[in-house]
Amino acid sequence: MELDGLAALRAEFTARGWNRKAPLAVLGELLVHVVLGVSGYAAFLLGDEAWIRWGGMAICVYGSLGVATNTHTSTHYGTSDKRWVNDLFSFFGYPFFLGLGLTYWRNSHIVLHHTSPNVMGVDPDAAFMPLFATTDAEVASVSGWRRRYFERHQLSILLAVLWLHTFKRQARSIVYAVKALMDPERRRVDHGIDLMCMALYWVAWVIVPSFFLSPSELLWANFVRIFGIAYPLFAILAPAHYPEEAGCVRKGDWKKDFLALQTISTINYRTGPVGGFICSGLQYQIEHHLFPSYSHVYYPKMAPLVQAFCERHGYPYRTLGWLESLLKVFLVFARPKHEAADLGELRREFGVGPVDGDRSAAE
Repeated sequence: MELDGLAALRAEFTARGWNRKAPLAVLGELLVHVVLGVSGYAAFLLGDEAWIRWGGMAICVYGSLGVATNTHTSTHYGTSDKRWVNDLFSFFGYPFFLGLGLTYWRNSHIVLHHTSPNVMGVDPDAAFMPLFATTDAEVASVSGWRRRYFERHQLSILLAVLWLHTFKRQARSIVYAVKALMDPERRRVDHGIDLMCMALYWVAWVIVPSFFLSPSELLWANFVRIFGIAYPLFAILAPAHYPEEAGCVRKGDWKKDFLALQTISTINYRTGPVGGFICSGLQYQIEHHLFPSYSHVYYPKMAPLVQAFCERHGYPYRTLGWLESLLKVFLVFARPKHEAADLGELRREFGVGPVDGDRSAAE
C-alpha cells in the first residue's frame, strides 16, 4: 500500500536525521531577513538621495519576504520541538513584523488549504471568485458581460489590483481574531495574543518612529513596504498550485486519497541560491505538502527520495522553472484550467491509477 510506502519513506528520513528540527538554522536565516528588512526600512526613511531611499526599500521588501517565508516553517511547528518556540517565532514573524494574523493564517492555510489543496469551494487559497475565475467550471457558471470579462480581461485587472491582496489579508486577520474573541466557543488565548501583536505592529512600524519623523511619512513608508511585498509574494506562492499542471477538483463526497490529492495539485519549481534563500523551502511544495511539519532546511536533501517514491508508485512529481511556472500561472487567468468533478476524474486526467480499491486513505 502506498501509505505504507510513505511510512517507510518517513522512517528513512528519520534514520537520516531529517525529522529533527533545526532551530538554530531557521533562527539564523530569520535574523538575516529581519536585519535586511529593518535596515532597508531605515534607509528609505533616512536616506538623502533617491537611489538610497528606493534601494533601501528594495532591501526592506526582500527582507520582509524572507521573514514571511521563514515564519511559514514555524507556523507548521517545523522550527523547534518546543511548541512555544514555534509560537514565538510565528507571532513575531506574522502579526508583529507583517501585520498578518497568525490565527487567521493557521485556519486558512493549515486547516483548510493543506487538507484540501485545490479543492474548489474548500481551499481558500484557490478561491478568487467572484472577481476572478481560474477554472472552466467557474467561467461556465456565469454569462453575459461577466463571462466576457473572465475570458478576455481578468488577467489585466488581476495584475493591476494584486497589490491589494496583502492589505486584504491584514484586514481579514483583524476581523477573524475579533470575531473569535467575541464567540465563547471559539475564543482562545491565541486570538488575544494575535490582536495584541497586530497592534504592536503599528506601534513598532509607525507610532514609535513618529516621535522622530512625521506620521504621514511613516504611513507612506509602511504602505510602500506592504505594497512591495504583494507581487513577489504572489510569485513565490502561486507557482505551486495555480498552473494548469496543478490539478484542481470540485468539492464533494468523493473518496479521499491523501497522496493522490497532494501530488496532483502541487508542483515544485527551481530557483537559484538567492531565490532559494528568499523562498525558505517553498519551492519544494511537494515535499512540504507530504511532510508539512519538517524543517525546510532538509527539503533539498529529501527531494530526490520523494521524487523516486512518487515515480515508483505512479504519482506525479513535477518541477518547472520558476519563470516558466509563473508565466503558466498568468496563462490560467487568461485561459482557465479544467476543474475535475471528483478525484476519480482528476486521477484519470493525470494518469494516476486507483489505489487500494479507491478506498479512503486520508479520512
